[in-house]
Amino acid sequence: MDHKETRPIRGRLGLSLLAKLSSFFPFEHPCLRTSSYCGKKGGSPADIGRGKSCADQSRAAETTGRITTFLLVAATALVFLGPLHAKETGLIFVSNEKSNSISVIDPKSLEVVKIIKTSRRPRDMEFNQTHTLLFVAAGDDDVIDVINIEKLEVVDSIPTGASPEVFFFSPDGRLIYVSNEEDSSLSVIDIAEKIVIEEIPTGAEPEGVILSEDGKIAYVTSEVSDMVHVIDTEGLFVVENIIVGTRPRRFALTPDGKELWVSAELSGEVYIIDRKTLEVTDVVRFLPPGFRRADVTPVEIEISQDGRTGYVTLGRANHIAYVNTATREIEDYVLVGKRAWGLAYNADESRLYVTNGLSDDVTVIDNRKRKAIKSIAVGRVPHTVIIDD
Repeated sequence: MDHKETRPIRGRLGLSLLAKLSSFFPFEHPCLRTSSYCGKKGGSPADIGRGKSCADQSRAAETTGRITTFLLVAATALVFLGPLHAKETGLIFVSNEKSNSISVIDPKSLEVVKIIKTSRRPRDMEFNQTHTLLFVAAGDDDVIDVINIEKLEVVDSIPTGASPEVFFFSPDGRLIYVSNEEDSSLSVIDIAEKIVIEEIPTGAEPEGVILSEDGKIAYVTSEVSDMVHVIDTEGLFVVENIIVGTRPRRFALTPDGKELWVSAELSGEVYIIDRKTLEVTDVVRFLPPGFRRADVTPVEIEISQDGRTGYVTLGRANHIAYVNTATREIEDYVLVGKRAWGLAYNADESRLYVTNGLSDDVTVIDNRKRKAIKSIAVGRVPHTVIIDD
């Protein structure tokens, strides 16, 4: 899920502040001023200085020295105070659609340690670039709530279109692209101004949203029209419609940037699209043991960091699938809770976390052994899971 930048910015900010504060003060050395000069008889401005009397120059030099010292101390303090982004806590956040809440799970104890009340029907979640804030789409109140990670509470809300479901940040973190399920549109929201600045029509019931690495292309699924819309984010128009399976839901981009994977819930498939040609190149189908094909309703997709494995939740089939991205073969199935929906893995990919919408819990999977190791009770109808690491 990726998409994070957590590098410390303290050094860059310190130098920036030093430069900015310097602009408020006349820092020219006294020797650079014009007019008369002081010094030995026969001296020249180039030798000693131009401008004021010796006393004036002395006072100016002293003032300059004090200000420079202050700025250097301030910049140094910024450097050593530590990163100006939230410490990666490892906390696991789960949105609960019917409880109107976020469950916060401790990664060590695997217990719920906090419940954050939100606007109604929280669904998709994304961190800002510095991981200081968590944004949560609340579908029944037409807002995106903003949670302060340090305080673990809602501190702001951003208005959206009708029934926001899934969203994605622009690469610079200034804009949100959000699908509005009931408006059949993709909204572009200016985060700082908290206003919708553009509205792009889509097919009925748009859901999945993901942007290209440079932010110039947005991909959006339309559940009713069984399409993937390819949208030019600069021109704000659809450049291509790609037909896929029944009720397309979510996306994943492969790490090499060549493929776009799309889940088709009601046809029980994942479609693989070549991003260069915008054509479907392969279709992956699933059938875990003991289930009928009609039970297989894939939703969430994540690709491993090395690009070799696709993780897919299979909805009412109560499993996740491990897919070999090169051969397209199903390597494994792991039984989880009822109606496996959302999925995320931690930083070292040792664990997978799966939200189960009908059993109201999160399944924890040992990813090395490909085995479920714990079930954690959360709120009603858990939707999305995201990890602060």
